[in-house]
Amino acid sequence: MGSASLFARPHLAECVPDLVATARGDKKATLVIQHAKLVNVTSGEILDDMSIGVQGSRIAFVGKDASHLIGDTTKVIDAQGRYVAPGLLDGHCHIESSQITPTQFARAVLPKGTTGGFFDAHEITNVLGLPGLKLMLDEARTTPLAAYMQVASCVPSTGPELETAGASIGPAEVAEAFTWGPDMIALGEVMNFPGVVFGDDKMIGEIQAALRAGRVADGHYTWPVQDWRLPAYAASGITGCHESVNAEDVIARVRLGMYAKMRRGSAWHDVAESIKAHTEHNIDTRRMILVTDDRSPESLVDEGHMDFVVRHAIAQGVRPVTAFQMATINTAERFGVARDVGSITPGSFADMIMLDGHISDVNVIMTITAGQVVAEHGQMVVELPEFHYPESAIRSVHLARPVKAEDFVIEAPITGGVATARSIQVRENHVDTKELLVSVQVEDGIASLRDQADLCKLAVIERHRGTGKQAVGFVSGVGFQEPAALASTVAHDCHNVMVIGNSDELMAKAANVVADMQGGIALVTETEIVTLPLPVAGLMSNAPFEQVAEQSKAVSEALNKAGCTMNYAFMTLSLLALVVVPELRLSDIGLIKTTEQGFVQVPLFVEQ
Repeated sequence: MGSASLFARPHLAECVPDLVATARGDKKATLVIQHAKLVNVTSGEILDDMSIGVQGSRIAFVGKDASHLIGDTTKVIDAQGRYVAPGLLDGHCHIESSQITPTQFARAVLPKGTTGGFFDAHEITNVLGLPGLKLMLDEARTTPLAAYMQVASCVPSTGPELETAGASIGPAEVAEAFTWGPDMIALGEVMNFPGVVFGDDKMIGEIQAALRAGRVADGHYTWPVQDWRLPAYAASGITGCHESVNAEDVIARVRLGMYAKMRRGSAWHDVAESIKAHTEHNIDTRRMILVTDDRSPESLVDEGHMDFVVRHAIAQGVRPVTAFQMATINTAERFGVARDVGSITPGSFADMIMLDGHISDVNVIMTITAGQVVAEHGQMVVELPEFHYPESAIRSVHLARPVKAEDFVIEAPITGGVATARSIQVRENHVDTKELLVSVQVEDGIASLRDQADLCKLAVIERHRGTGKQAVGFVSGVGFQEPAALASTVAHDCHNVMVIGNSDELMAKAANVVADMQGGIALVTETEIVTLPLPVAGLMSNAPFEQVAEQSKAVSEALNKAGCTMNYAFMTLSLLALVVVPELRLSDIGLIKTTEQGFVQVPLFVEQ
């Protein structure tokens, strides 16, 4: 981890002599923090007037008086009675969903107190395969973050008969990725939960590969928790899941020995209900973890990262120290790295944050990683090296041909009159959708949006190999009040070109704008085109995160102006092709529905 020498993270075994000598006072500390209110997440206490001594990248001493550690070259920081807590850890996060590269992600979150995370790079892996995952790992290693990567388990998320990804991952690829180093920490979320429950060889094989490598497996389970299927899922060895949306979901997982990850992303507001497992049902919190999953670049600026989630949990009635445990030691223990991160204890990496004001405010004014001050008062104080991407990563959009308005024509099963069709109903601040039956006008065998003000067309066009595969359906709840179209290569999880609109002409225009940019987002109306270029795999920009946040905000404002007023609307819309989340989605193959048996393709029109 941390190949940049300034942020090197050597194994504890290599540091033992120096750490012990420093604790004795025979070797002077490189850094000492004095007069701190220590947030002790291992004991659940706040300890007054504490000192912390650091030797290089690791903590050598925690106690009342560290004066014997201070030498001529020791950097001394007087906390002046402020809280000092372990750096915050994100227990489930997709960096690519923030539409910035690992370097820019580090710049965005370090000043807010996130010093590490467990990152599932299945977005870029669905586009570029294992080489894409390796790029994310290599770049993350150059940052100050304690960045642990997970091997994408579901590439594609279900199978090639239901969607087209840019690559395919199986047990052999999973085993290979785990040879890259100990910071390849786990198997990423296993979204094909029906495949696990019903014994799919590929999914079972991937889990076995992770377990044989001594790694843990993360989950993604969205069926109801009341019957035999969740125990069957847990029996596979999957020990964590972030798809809890209420207290019952959390309790069911914890009772089976799983870690329940409670999510507060930009548009997934699940903590308020799921945290009630603790605040109302008094369930032990040792296996409860706070995570973000997905944060848009603008929400990183406007709200924050893990600091925001911890603050939110405290506002729901969680004791502040308990909330910090859910974002530090619990997370580290889940992944088996509590010896290194997650607490301010001797031997651990010196990943710490200083807070101003009350602990409940989670107002981070200093961030220290691997013993180095990297951010103060909301700004980075160190420069991060630039990472260069190969041509294969920045030219990943391959359409069969330019998109035409006729590509969005929907042929109906009748020549005229009214036909009943399935529409995907979006839900603000939720990852799931509902199947909605709508009546559409049909003229000369072609379905029309006439008399359906709340209805848009939704299309997914394969973009990895230029096969020309595509499907078109309907989506409700977008809210466009004028002719408009949104196109994007961010379309979880296969990340084909997704287009939403109420004008075939504007949909074609938006799709071609995105293709010409080699990836990104385009909102097109009759009067303007607003874009966010994402050249890295069609998912990320390597521009400064502040610039990307402004561009993302411009897209949000344009969506709002067109009538789509959902909170962080793009985050919700980008999931409309994620076929493993209930209830109805669209891939380049067609409409996919989640059923009691698994994922099935269903026709657009309902038989009369």
